[in-house]
Amino acid sequence: MISVNDFRTGLTIEVDNGLWQVIDFQHVKPGKGAAFVRSKLRNLRNGNIQEKTFRAGEKVSRAHIEHKKMQYLYSAGDTHTFMDNESFEQLELQTAQIEYELKFLKENMEISVMTFGGETLGVDLPNNVELKVVETEPGIKGDTASGGTKPAIVETGLSVQVPFFINEGDVLIISTSDGKYVSRA
Repeated sequence: MISVNDFRTGLTIEVDNGLWQVIDFQHVKPGKGAAFVRSKLRNLRNGNIQEKTFRAGEKVSRAHIEHKKMQYLYSAGDTHTFMDNESFEQLELQTAQIEYELKFLKENMEISVMTFGGETLGVDLPNNVELKVVETEPGIKGDTASGGTKPAIVETGLSVQVPFFINEGDVLIISTSDGKYVSRA
């Protein structure tokens, strides 16, 4: 059990028969009445985000999520295959389970798979990934002064807004939290 006063971003808890990850929280001490903790939680089973308020000092169960290093092998239709790096066991996940994460996954990439009590919850991506540009308009000399952007499509099919100087074949660092361009690799 953990007190809601000890909440921190990324903490996983069990509330109302669900597994939740704390995205954001705020301790509120109103002038009149008892203190409380306002939190924003993401359901690890379906990805839904919910705001929930707890009384200060309330106890909740902490969920211990296991992270297993795996390698993304390939996709076949709606099934995506991952391999455990140590035991070489293979795991298949459906597109619905990892729909957002697929924008950043490429074959042979090492990632972390989250499990809870034998149940596979999904994929935990690194903060940034390196992806190659496969399609974009050519940069025009002198366009960089305005600081504008243009669309580019990377090898996973994700469309990203990039600076004018980026060309096809460039490898970019993309943030997995918001899908935005960070820099060239």
